[in-house]
Amino acid sequence: MPKYLWEASYSAEGAKGLLKDGGSKRRKAAEEAVKAVGGKLEAFYFAFGKYDAYVIADIPDHVSVAAASLAVNASGAVAIRTTVLLTPEELDKASKKSVSYSPPGR
Repeated sequence: MPKYLWEASYSAEGAKGLLKDGGSKRRKAAEEAVKAVGGKLEAFYFAFGKYDAYVIADIPDHVSVAAASLAVNASGAVAIRTTVLLTPEELDKASKKSVSYSPPGR
């Protein structure tokens, strides 16, 4: 199953919700959203830095992850950025594919 990384930034409204309900409730909400699209939550961490939280999940396909992303972003309390993750084995397969490409100017 494809694996995705969500980088989350909370709005002021979202931060107020974190103060009120704590972090465990947010992890549970993420887990329920992922399950709703047929996926499994692998990891959920809060962080210091550019993003407030990082989520890694196995989700069946791009359409399902897009549906979950739309629902989360539409809330206005959090904005997430989605990155598709590849396993080392998938990169091994990609490295063995022959691709014809000529860079600009050649």
